[in-house]
Amino acid sequence: MPSINELEVYAQENHVPIMMKTGIEFILELIRNQAYTRILELGTAIGYSAIRMAKLSPQIQIDTLENDPERAQLALVNIAAQQLEAQIHVHALDIAQFQTDQQYDLIFVDAAKAQYPRYLEQFRANLADGGVFVFDNLNFHGMVEDPSLTENKGTRQMIKKLRRFREMLMTHPDYLTQFYPEVGDGVAVVSLLRK
Repeated sequence: MPSINELEVYAQENHVPIMMKTGIEFILELIRNQAYTRILELGTAIGYSAIRMAKLSPQIQIDTLENDPERAQLALVNIAAQQLEAQIHVHALDIAQFQTDQQYDLIFVDAAKAQYPRYLEQFRANLADGGVFVFDNLNFHGMVEDPSLTENKGTRQMIKKLRRFREMLMTHPDYLTQFYPEVGDGVAVVSLLRK
């Protein structure tokens, strides 16, 4: 059975994006403090975050979405190795195809960064009263603040979209946003003032 540490090493060696340690610790603390039990995760990767969240309590139920079939399969193996299949439900499909009436206490978004605005719109009706969205990677390795850190045209386009998304979260009257730039790679916790 791969340990949490082994999953972290695997992710690093295979360039699989998982949350930075300060980011995952922040989310785990949020779940503990708020006693969240119903979680939707957008972006499973190898199952690392879902496993960490599910281990907090046997009451926690997680739907996690992954569009890469190989990663979804690896996540299933890792989840089974931790005996968490009853708590974590992997959906191997494009996020846009996922439809549910389920209400979630926490919607954790760590998928395609340029699609963050679409995910917010798609799932806002699924956020339970008192629940929050958590968006990761809003600094994108410091590039959102300093675009000169990359020459890649596609990355620069994505950074522009992330910057616009951050600005929208901070100014839109429907959202109450707390931004934590020092946590992980930049985390925002977003509550809905209106659904």
